[in-house]
Amino acid sequence: MPSSGTQRDVLTMAWRDVFFAHWPVDPTVLEATLPDGLTVDTFDGQAWLGIVGFRMDDIRPRFVPIGRSFQELNLRTYVRHDDVPGVYFYNLDADDRLGVAIARRLFGLPYYRAEMTVSERDGETRFRSQRHHSGAPDAAFDATIRPRGEPESVESGTLEAFLVERYRFFTERRGSIAVGEIEHEPWPLQDVDVTIEHNTLFEASGFDSPDGDPHLLYSPGIDVTAGWVRNA
Repeated sequence: MPSSGTQRDVLTMAWRDVFFAHWPVDPTVLEATLPDGLTVDTFDGQAWLGIVGFRMDDIRPRFVPIGRSFQELNLRTYVRHDDVPGVYFYNLDADDRLGVAIARRLFGLPYYRAEMTVSERDGETRFRSQRHHSGAPDAAFDATIRPRGEPESVESGTLEAFLVERYRFFTERRGSIAVGEIEHEPWPLQDVDVTIEHNTLFEASGFDSPDGDPHLLYSPGIDVTAGWVRNA
């Protein structure tokens, strides 16, 4: 199991029905948005902005018998801190008022309250999100997802591995860079058709909508353990 190996895991959860939509972006556009101490991570010189939606199942501290479950939608990019790769989040919208409050307080992450609905029919899943969070721009997302084929392990050194095999995130906390680390098995990935009907996540984070079609992936999900955020 890939591991950060630096701190004891205190949270367990499952990420289910995960879709990834990534757009290539000029690295200089993203560099200007990052806090001091982080630099844009690139693949063959190209930076990426990604929208990731999924169901967070049974998130709870270890040894607590009952967890919380909710939908999540995030906008993220890929960065390095002292040459260590990770994820940087511009937003994490979630359909759980208590979960948002706890995550903002304990982890210093840009979680926002959103209303989300997920409906399934004939092999398609419609994922809709509407953010209404005090002090944050409204943001909406509406897409239909249809997975294709069978899940396969990601191959090391590929663009797919660059985009999904990330075992830490970085955030700014009290003026310094902090890091959170996770552990899970490699992602099982498959092809997916995604039709995006409406998307204002880029605009809400101060970006122009990227040109071209996104790079699309889907995963049925993985089990995850995570530790507390600490100074990087």
